[in-house]
Amino acid sequence: MPTRELPYPVFDADNHLYEPEEALTRYLPKEYQGAIQYVQIRGRTKIAVRGQISEYIPNPTFEVVARPGAQEEYFRHGNPEGKSYREIVGKPMRSIPAFREPGPRLELMDEQGVQRTLMFPTLASLLEERMRDDPELTHVVVHALNQWMDEVWSFNYQDRIFPTPVITLPIVEKAVEELEWCLERGARAVLIRPAPVHGFRGPRSFALEEFDPFWKLAQDSGVLVAFHSSDSGYERYAGEWEGMQREFLPFKPQPFRQIGQWRAIEDTVASMICHGCLSRFPDLKIATIETGSAWVRPLLEKLTDAYKKMPQGFQDDPVEQMRRLIHVSPFIEDDMSALADLLGIDRVLFGSDYPHPEGKADPVTYVDDLTALSDSAKAKIMGGNLSRLIPA
Repeated sequence: MPTRELPYPVFDADNHLYEPEEALTRYLPKEYQGAIQYVQIRGRTKIAVRGQISEYIPNPTFEVVARPGAQEEYFRHGNPEGKSYREIVGKPMRSIPAFREPGPRLELMDEQGVQRTLMFPTLASLLEERMRDDPELTHVVVHALNQWMDEVWSFNYQDRIFPTPVITLPIVEKAVEELEWCLERGARAVLIRPAPVHGFRGPRSFALEEFDPFWKLAQDSGVLVAFHSSDSGYERYAGEWEGMQREFLPFKPQPFRQIGQWRAIEDTVASMICHGCLSRFPDLKIATIETGSAWVRPLLEKLTDAYKKMPQGFQDDPVEQMRRLIHVSPFIEDDMSALADLLGIDRVLFGSDYPHPEGKADPVTYVDDLTALSDSAKAKIMGGNLSRLIPA
């Protein structure tokens, strides 16, 4: 029996799988096999991208992981005692088959009372930033990961689990080919990093007109485009303020870097609007996942001010455009009622981040934070809104 049965279907916008080592290496062409390596450092396995060891994810094999929801109290109530990350997350656990395989995951979803879910990769979030000066390699590695995901999980597992292949955009033609390949295999949602594209012409927004062939296919196909939290590269800008450059280490946050950490998603949405992409493609399905909602009100205020001063710079009212097209899956500690007031109840998506420690140990308990909302509003947030974007 499920942990709790709700009177409406639950569609979780943010679940994760843990990739094994072969996910990034099995389908790499021979000439690229040295690009991704797993190496032993003082008895621990680390991932090396082009020979550079990364600490972005301390245990990239995911054989041992933090318990699901281990940081829920931390994110809800803070850390008044100043505990270390290790003290907060507590004793780790061995990965279970449900974190690695779709069959056991479906059984777990039945136990949790979750009918459908988007399923994001975890390790994929480090790839693009560490290959930003090699567009060809980026496309090759991303495709290798997508091939593994399609083989092991598929992009539509029994119409209940929807793994999200990664789309990288440095070479527009290759991005279109990748999206076509994913759509042919049943993809209903795709994952794009919220960050400038690093191609042969240098970094630039993917909302510029040169990327229109990709966005046209995304719109025409009806696929959901999900901007999920990842290494956006913004750590470089924080490093300039601090006079030092280091790899982004999400599990070792520092106060200054914490303050500006959601600038990437704000810039992403602003670019989609200000550079006209959402005007040229008004039927795109867009969702921001695991990037919180603290950026929403400030961006709406900035768009209001910009439109007031330079309406000629916009094809449409940017505030109304954002409220019509941008769906947001906030953090578990965010105020869903306040977000619904800003964007409208139809734009708020429930996401548990399961089984990551930052999320919910029991996804359906998310509804307990919606007591101020009506039953119909709860039904929309807990699954109805995402079901509209990805109909059965």
